[in-house]
Amino acid sequence: MASVAFIGLGQMGSPMATNLIKHGHQLRVYDINPQAVKTLVDLGANAAATPAECVTGASVVITMLPNGDLVESVLFGAHGVTKTLSKDALVIDMSTIHPLQSDAMCRRMAECGFSYMDAPVGRTSDHAIAGTLLILAGGDQRQVEKARPILMCMGSELVNAGGPGMGIRVKIINNYMSIALNALSAEAAVMCEALGLSLDVAIDVMSSTPAGKGHFTTSWPNKVLKGDLTPAFMIDLAHKDLGIALDVANQLHVAMPMGAAAREVYSQARASGRGRQDWTAILSQVRSISGRPDSL
Repeated sequence: MASVAFIGLGQMGSPMATNLIKHGHQLRVYDINPQAVKTLVDLGANAAATPAECVTGASVVITMLPNGDLVESVLFGAHGVTKTLSKDALVIDMSTIHPLQSDAMCRRMAECGFSYMDAPVGRTSDHAIAGTLLILAGGDQRQVEKARPILMCMGSELVNAGGPGMGIRVKIINNYMSIALNALSAEAAVMCEALGLSLDVAIDVMSSTPAGKGHFTTSWPNKVLKGDLTPAFMIDLAHKDLGIALDVANQLHVAMPMGAAAREVYSQARASGRGRQDWTAILSQVRSISGRPDSL
């Protein structure tokens, strides 16, 4: 079994570390919260007074911290990991931090001769407790394969995101989508209530359409991602329907800022001559206004 150092015993880190102990790994832990450390020590971990002490002799180091500045401090601070880290060890940052900050730390670690990868997690603290997290691994193939046995003690699924820094990239994009969709879904739910529509009926309908399933897995693969913008549902019609929904919301005094922002994108698409293209051409439109290349 591996000798693992685990730094960061918060709501996610503590159950993740616990699962490593349950799988028989030798664990040394560090956190500024003494009670969190004690909980792990009671389960069989060894406590360390500093990050540098924590990683002494470790073959794998895991950081699970609230922000990138803390990760940087733990790695490079006065009592940081790099003071005592073995050149043969692998550092796995599982925190959710800014991708460009992660890139900078990856470069700095490499310049110091250390191996560093990102592997943020998907799902919730309940999944952390159950050991069924989704692991989004960002590293080279050698790093991912070295990390896999350790990571799978904490998760039930590992996605190789495609190289260094790609794990945190897909995590941030996934969270962006789900967080923004949460606000849009709330607008739709309040509209249901204002119109007297049963939310159970709405859930039943949305569960079988792109509204509930998402465009990544429904409309886009069949149209814009295949280079086909012949209209199955025209942008002009989508703009019209969105306008109706917003007008109803206005009359019922339902706040719909997400919907209003979306209408501006559809309005821009129409102004760009895309009105009779398929509604998935919104991808091409956003590429265009972002200055990104688009062949459609």
